[in-house]
Amino acid sequence: MLAARIVRVPVRLHTFTGQVWATRKGPMHALLRAMDRAIARCATAVLVDSRSQREFLVANGVVEPSKAGVLGAGSICGVDERFRPDPAARGRVRTELGVPGDAVVFLFLGRLSRDKGVIDLARAFVALARKNSLAHLIVAGPDEEGLSASIEEIVGACRDRFRRAGFTDKPEEFMAAADVFCLPSYREGFGQVAIEASAAELPVVASRIYGVTDAVVERETGLFHAPGDVEGLREAMQALLEQPELRRNLGRAGRARVLREFSADRVTRALLDYYLKLPL
Repeated sequence: MLAARIVRVPVRLHTFTGQVWATRKGPMHALLRAMDRAIARCATAVLVDSRSQREFLVANGVVEPSKAGVLGAGSICGVDERFRPDPAARGRVRTELGVPGDAVVFLFLGRLSRDKGVIDLARAFVALARKNSLAHLIVAGPDEEGLSASIEEIVGACRDRFRRAGFTDKPEEFMAAADVFCLPSYREGFGQVAIEASAAELPVVASRIYGVTDAVVERETGLFHAPGDVEGLREAMQALLEQPELRRNLGRAGRARVLREFSADRVTRALLDYYLKLPL
């Protein structure tokens, strides 16, 4: 971006999809924030993938309000049609993983890191599973910080109801196999995976942080808990475990919202319109 400014490229567009520095402390927080501010100042326009993230960036002096835009209701790509309820995939994946048909499956899908709250999720799951034999947990995604062993240790005596899967290029099949999606993250630019889960008709349990509050509507498409609040996370999981009608209602409303506001076609058209309106 700096090089483009030096050689006077007329249109310089940067897209923010989250801030690493949001959960950092001390000098590294200041350095990374300053880098984002420098990028935004060198850009002629800035896209942000959620409205609440835009507010966060403006409040922290990273971007100027007049420069920053959001495509529609958020997201940079929307959700494609492969994310949908799929009974065939549900049965196949559950059989492959050895998950009973009557199990209530909670799913985390994404990179494993402490910022994603997977340790909190493991602790909440254990507290829940000890009291309800129907509770199962699937954690899928690449382990960036070597957390798999710690998660296995935490689930302990409930290990028979825990499944660990690595990277997958078919996330939609894991979502089809699940009943509830969990995103207990400490930082997200938007929470794209949450709207993908909603498209698969899953209710979402998520931390109430900027970005995710655009992807999930409380009591309409999912339930919130405070970031880092293991007990609050367990309570939300228990509510969905014990209330199948609530699961269905949140899931159906979530899919309807995605089809209405976050289809890939809708977001792509908004992006093309944005490009066409950029001053040359």
